[in-house]
Amino acid sequence: MILIGELSLWVALLVAGWACAVSFAGGALRRADLVASGERAIYATWGFVLLASIGLWTALLTHDFSFRFVASFTSANLPTLYTITAFWAGQAGSLLLWALILTTYSAIAVWTNRHRNRTLMPYVAGTLAGIAAFFLATMCFGANPYERMNWVPPDGNGMNPQLQNPGMAIHPPNLYLGYVATAVPFAFAVAALITRRLDGEWLAAVRRWSLVSWFFLTVGITLGMWWAYVELGWGGYWAWDPVENASLLPWLTGTAFLHSIMVQEKRGMLRKWNVVLVVTTFILSILGTFITRSGVINSVHSFAQSPVGTWFAALLTIAIVGTGYLVATRLPDLKTQAQLESMVSREAAFLYNNVLLVGIAFSVLWGTLFPILSEAVRGTKITVAAPFFNLVNVPLGLLLLALTGIGPLIAWRRASVANLQRQFALPLFGGLAAGALLLALGMREGHALIAYTLAGFVATTILQEFWKGTRARMRLHGESAVAGLAHLVARNRRRYGGYIVHAGVVILFCAFAGLAFKREADVTLHAGESYAAIDPYGHHWRFTSNGVSVYDQLNRHVTAVSLKPTRDGQPMPLIETEKRQHFDSRGNPTFEPATAVGILERPMEDVYVVLTGVRENDAAELRITFNPLVWWVWYGGITMALGGLIVMWPQTQRARDRSGYNTVLRPEATAHA
Repeated sequence: MILIGELSLWVALLVAGWACAVSFAGGALRRADLVASGERAIYATWGFVLLASIGLWTALLTHDFSFRFVASFTSANLPTLYTITAFWAGQAGSLLLWALILTTYSAIAVWTNRHRNRTLMPYVAGTLAGIAAFFLATMCFGANPYERMNWVPPDGNGMNPQLQNPGMAIHPPNLYLGYVATAVPFAFAVAALITRRLDGEWLAAVRRWSLVSWFFLTVGITLGMWWAYVELGWGGYWAWDPVENASLLPWLTGTAFLHSIMVQEKRGMLRKWNVVLVVTTFILSILGTFITRSGVINSVHSFAQSPVGTWFAALLTIAIVGTGYLVATRLPDLKTQAQLESMVSREAAFLYNNVLLVGIAFSVLWGTLFPILSEAVRGTKITVAAPFFNLVNVPLGLLLLALTGIGPLIAWRRASVANLQRQFALPLFGGLAAGALLLALGMREGHALIAYTLAGFVATTILQEFWKGTRARMRLHGESAVAGLAHLVARNRRRYGGYIVHAGVVILFCAFAGLAFKREADVTLHAGESYAAIDPYGHHWRFTSNGVSVYDQLNRHVTAVSLKPTRDGQPMPLIETEKRQHFDSRGNPTFEPATAVGILERPMEDVYVVLTGVRENDAAELRITFNPLVWWVWYGGITMALGGLIVMWPQTQRARDRSGYNTVLRPEATAHA
């Protein structure tokens, strides 16, 4: 199986090259036989890449250390779960995972469009095959997972301890599922530009793929934040690390596209925006891969420097120049007859939303690339730290949060004064009431106070929209509130699923604002000694050390300290933090010691304890941190993902009501029913 997988990788490269060539030729020459051959080659490429993947998994699970990849990232005593996930622990394996997902997506895209979009499909298949051929060539000639060792070691190096975490079993695949899905909308955009079929046809084909990408990026980013929080031990979940930023960039532009596509569908506007955003999202995904794999920027997430970075720089150049030329030469075809009638309208709100999202993406991109640019210009690499990103993006983020609540309240085309007064009255009251309450309770942190005021405004907007729609169904169909709400969401998943996504955004902003009240302290405790502290809510805590314990577990040597905490005199669950020294099956240490964080999770705050060292007299050096509202970061991400699933779910045909009432609605209920 391993030999079959190794051979399949090379065959997949040849077949992908064939698929690319004959698909473009078939489209240009209008040869149906060539088009069909290219599509069949797409399926064959997927099959060969799948065989190559099975072969590598076989090598990993049989501990065949004659392969450099297996010897570099596994050991004989590595738990089976991490032996399986070692597939994407290294550069070559992660590229193979990318190729597997890409060819799977390509096969699905070709199959689902076998009777539709036939003018576009030759170029869609050709573009996807070209991207697949690039990744396969990069593996075959640059980072081959089947590269063999000159000699067979008795054991492998093992896996980096920071990757031996359940989150790493699901975080990278989800992120890759999001990254790679951007290739399908990109391929449709290229096809539409080549054929000049830039009406709504190509948008209808890519909207669901863009939602797939957005969903998996959302899940992947949330899981990545959780992994950084529980594994790295620095006390937070987002540090504006270059690789973190690289995952955020396509999410931002993808989110902008999903908003602006509604304007084109409704009014025929923002056509240039949509093409550019689709192309940019894919290019940013490749840029993130380049940053991760080139070694040009230091990051805890990145792979070591390798010649693969040059390959990705070449792909970036081709994608930017090629699509730039296509967009520039098709600008007359992207003109629209519709005009923005008022700066106070829903389409204007979507435009402002896009400007803010792209502005945040540009600031993140600038801060991420600045070390590279500074080194190229001045010869010195200057790193941009978190204060820059916070200074620029916090105000932009607050404006974006405000627009999240404003957009649904404004009418299309032109909003009247009466409509604005009626729609904004309750949400404004909700926001101001939330801000006034927190101010009365003593909150004086400016950005946090603004964030919670805006969160109250947006939350009230969302509740108002759901209530109006539910009330309309209750009045029209005699349904209960629960049934009316369920049918409301089921009948208009796109709109109300979007509101659920916005609810997740509100939860996230509330959680992010909690960072303003973070408290931490470095302490040294012997067994039996205590440390007293007051958390941000005024509760009195006492942490008593149970001393240092040392023991062996699985494939690691553990030094642990447990704390017995009390809160306002009431006992709380034990908190244990560890230092772990991993070793191979022969007992030899591997990698530097890793930290296992001790976390006492509560809805209002986490108590976060890190063992930073142990002195000779068994005194434990600890960092104790109170992190408010971190629990809500994970549930905000879950809420956003849930909303995305609802939006993606196929819409059922509107059926006649059992009472015989059809889709004709009374005027006062039409907007929400």
